[in-house]
Amino acid sequence: MHVIELVLSLFVAVAAMAYFASRARVPYPIFLVVGGLALGFIPNLPRVTLDPDVVFVLFLPPILYHAGIMTSWRDFKANGRAIGLLAIGLVLFTTALVAVAAHYLMGMSWATGFVLGAVISPPDAVAATAIMSKMRIPRRIITILEGESLVNDATALVAYQLAVLAVARGHFSMADGALRFIWVSVGGVGIGLLAGLIIAWVRPRLRHDGIEGLVSLLTPYIAYLPAERLGVSGVLAAVVAGIYMSRRLPAILASHTRLRLYAVWDALIFLLNGLVFILIGLQLPFVLEHLCATRTDHLIRHALLICLIVIVLRMVWVFAATYLPRRMFKSAREADPAPPRASVFVIAWTGLRGIVSLAAALALPLTLADGVTPFPHRDLIIFVTFAVILVTLVVQGLSLPLIIRVLKLSDDGSDHREEMRARYEAVHAAISRLDALVLLGEATPEAVERVKADLASQARWLRGQISGEMDDGEETICATHEAAQRESLIAQNQMVIKLRDDGIIGDEVLRRVQAELDLEGARLWAE
Repeated sequence: MHVIELVLSLFVAVAAMAYFASRARVPYPIFLVVGGLALGFIPNLPRVTLDPDVVFVLFLPPILYHAGIMTSWRDFKANGRAIGLLAIGLVLFTTALVAVAAHYLMGMSWATGFVLGAVISPPDAVAATAIMSKMRIPRRIITILEGESLVNDATALVAYQLAVLAVARGHFSMADGALRFIWVSVGGVGIGLLAGLIIAWVRPRLRHDGIEGLVSLLTPYIAYLPAERLGVSGVLAAVVAGIYMSRRLPAILASHTRLRLYAVWDALIFLLNGLVFILIGLQLPFVLEHLCATRTDHLIRHALLICLIVIVLRMVWVFAATYLPRRMFKSAREADPAPPRASVFVIAWTGLRGIVSLAAALALPLTLADGVTPFPHRDLIIFVTFAVILVTLVVQGLSLPLIIRVLKLSDDGSDHREEMRARYEAVHAAISRLDALVLLGEATPEAVERVKADLASQARWLRGQISGEMDDGEETICATHEAAQRESLIAQNQMVIKLRDDGIIGDEVLRRVQAELDLEGARLWAE
């Protein structure tokens, strides 16, 4: 089968499996992994191997950049301590403890054990958020899990590079490793900010929708590739560029451009994630081919042991990191009261592994520095990594909805309150803009009368939403006078951005309100 036909066949498989997953009410990442696993064992099908370079260069930058774009910087900062403890502390803790287990229980050398630990330490939030997005749970849980996934890949991949280097060279310096970790991290952040600054300056000056769309799609690579060439973290560069652009895009893009590009990015990320998860499932037959000489019971025992260790370590770390500092330090309790145990348990249970772990395992060199000696336990590391991904995705992923229902977690309503506040303030900003236009003689009272009447109706409805005295039968009708409506939309858009910049609302609320304004703006722009 031709390569193009094979890729198109995978696209069709992703669409079909995602459809059946929605019908079966199973999160699509889990369905795709299991479906890919089943496809991999069908005789006479073309071999589909996962090239680690394709993952790291083609798939990873846009996925991480989009995650950064969709991150609320306000919420990320507010939960920075929890995110840091998971994305840095837990990754290094897992790497070290898995290395201990691999050394004493599986017979690996210390350096090889650290390789295995670094490979399987970073959770992937894609599957978790795909599950949780369908359920009404506290926003803080999703914020912490998404924030963790933004940073933990960089931590794990730096530790992975140092561990592989130690295996290849036969020695390791802790001081050199610490210095390299700092350099790689700081350098990645710096290049990501520089890329964001350049793109934010360039995009408003393009004045061509096609070129602007192309630059948008290339932005992750503009951040990632130079960072990798300079020997710093391309992962952090892509993430930081995304977070920076999330602050700038609402103000520098026209409404019709925002609508089109958000739709393009949603489709692209769904496609990339779908390919990633189905490719994970397709790899197992190839992994097993290289393990024929190893006893099956030993393989299963080693894999289940590491799976259990990874799951238990996360549970222990999350509960300890959440409650011990608050018990030991009064300032910690006062600054951030302890969250409910149900929320902590969900975060502790959500340690699903994904494509980064498998790509890192497959990217292990075949031989050591001498070019002759095989890389120790390479096939075993790949198999254990696949087992950890499969177990965490299927067991933890499928059980998450049940756990959330049993724990009776529910949305705290903060997003809804922020959204109503944003809409209310935006409507009043629009009314003030229209009054000013009349006073300045730039619009006639007749031109703005209908728009103001509709805005006043919206304000009454929103005031009822905020106060809890809703009148569900009251409708808000859009006005039809283009000139006045454009001024109204401009004022609302500016007010919502100001509320976000002042930290009153988060980026997710901004995007929801702005999307509604953009829809109306796109209609006016097309006329």
